[in-house]
Amino acid sequence: MKPLDPRLMRYARSARRYIAATAVTGMVTAVLVVVQAFLISGAVSSVISEGAAPSAVRALAVALGGVLAARALVVLLQEVHAHRSATETIVELRRLVLEHAARLGPRWQAIHGTQTATLLTRALDDLEPYFTRYLPQLVLASTVTPATVLVLLTQDWSAAVAVVCTLPLIPIFMILIGRMTQSVSQERLKTMQVLGDQVLDLISGLPTLKAFGRERGPVEQVRSLSRSYRRTTMSTLRVAFLSGAVLEFITTLSVAIIAVQIGFRLVAGRMDLFTGLLVLMVAPEVYQPLRQVGFQFHASANGVAAANAVFEVLQTPVPEHGDLPAPDLRSSTIELDEVSVASRGAWAPAGLSASIRPGSLVALTGPSGAGKTTTTQVLLGLLPPDRGRVRIVPDGGAPSGVVDLAQIDPATWWEQIAWVPQRPTITPGTVLDNVLGHAEPGAAAAEDVPDVLVEAARATGFDKVVDGLPQGWWTPVGSAGVGLSVGQRQRLTLTRALCSTAPLVVMDEPTAHLDAASEAHVLDAVRALHASGRTVVVIAHRPALMALAEQTIAVTSQPVPPADLAPDRVPDRASAHEAATAQEEAL
Repeated sequence: MKPLDPRLMRYARSARRYIAATAVTGMVTAVLVVVQAFLISGAVSSVISEGAAPSAVRALAVALGGVLAARALVVLLQEVHAHRSATETIVELRRLVLEHAARLGPRWQAIHGTQTATLLTRALDDLEPYFTRYLPQLVLASTVTPATVLVLLTQDWSAAVAVVCTLPLIPIFMILIGRMTQSVSQERLKTMQVLGDQVLDLISGLPTLKAFGRERGPVEQVRSLSRSYRRTTMSTLRVAFLSGAVLEFITTLSVAIIAVQIGFRLVAGRMDLFTGLLVLMVAPEVYQPLRQVGFQFHASANGVAAANAVFEVLQTPVPEHGDLPAPDLRSSTIELDEVSVASRGAWAPAGLSASIRPGSLVALTGPSGAGKTTTTQVLLGLLPPDRGRVRIVPDGGAPSGVVDLAQIDPATWWEQIAWVPQRPTITPGTVLDNVLGHAEPGAAAAEDVPDVLVEAARATGFDKVVDGLPQGWWTPVGSAGVGLSVGQRQRLTLTRALCSTAPLVVMDEPTAHLDAASEAHVLDAVRALHASGRTVVVIAHRPALMALAEQTIAVTSQPVPPADLAPDRVPDRASAHEAATAQEEAL
């Protein structure tokens, strides 16, 4: 990222306000620095050279005190505003990345999901030093340094020439050191993302590892990644310390050259004390902002690397969507025409063609990895097919009424769909909150249970679950449905689908991992959904569920030549399923 990347101001409104305010405080600081130097030089030269009494410079001393107080106040205001703006900008960038990631769809999320999670948590927090330390010094370098050089030109041109000749050494060394620091910071961010991926994967799979007694297996790998992260962090600190020593040496040497020159001229009587003191006090202020820019750059380098990663996400092109309203699915046929999706070195599905009539119960069958879950993602409009197309054909309509799914506005399409995944999305709140789809926990606390919900719960067998809960419909549940069994969560989701008015219900193996009793309740719910006139598309493996279907669609896969498969087209199937499940609330 550049010292002041335009992308930051384009994406973050808080950053634009902060830059404007910092520019104002920088100009005020430049004026105060020059005034302070004039006041000190005038007071000291009056007492020493002219023999004035200390009381004669009382006004200058009072003015100097006011300038020092003003500088302290400006620094305080700037720091307070910097911390507030940094927090607002980080929150704003997180929101933008989350929104953009949702628009990029499940395929992108499956590939980049864990890296994005690390980026939005620990990595983006490192952007705060960039705001609170680096940017203020960068603004001071663009205001105080030119102002003090201009003062030197008006007071002593030879000192100004010496400053102008030595000043470029600082940015030259900053560029050389910065290039080395950039690679170290990027390596640190990459190591942190790998460590985050490993820890997240370990936590999510810990129940399985414990079940097989292998929970200690990944410990050494996590320990090795931790050591690597520590080494990269220490490398960044070493570079920062070494670069700080180099910048300090250059600054000290430059000021020393000017001081020696002034000393000889004062002894020879070719310079008065006022000018000599003024130049001596102004010269360090010329170098100070640039030196601090070099120091603080290393403190903010990790945040700069994170910001670059954020901009890469935000600049990723979003898949194009149409803007046509979706036809009424209660009276429309969904036609899949040679639909193929590239995944993990194969077309899965491969050349799938089928017609789904309104009000029918359709089962998608096939071996694992054939592309059944991917087919549901295509039907949901979350994943565009790589080949073929999906058409919506209104019954009895003219050929001109046929609409390609790619031309339909996703929002109008999702309004007509209820999605029942294997792992339902259940948020913290009450059971009633989750069934009715309230976004805020406790939103349904004062509501009566609707009759349609009671009937739906009776049809799915969820009423027996509610009767066994300590507070009935108002029983609180935790994140991911903590407090409910797998079968109870599945029946909750089916009740939610039965309560909705969506004409199309898509289910991903609703009887997976269920015992016989829970499976019977799910089968009753599927029958109830079909009896209500909905179109039901269900992924089925078990014979009992396939026996309910009026139509069976066999999904198959076939290998795809490596040359036809781009690297970003190979998401892990389980990860892709999780990504699609995460979008349940959008439907």
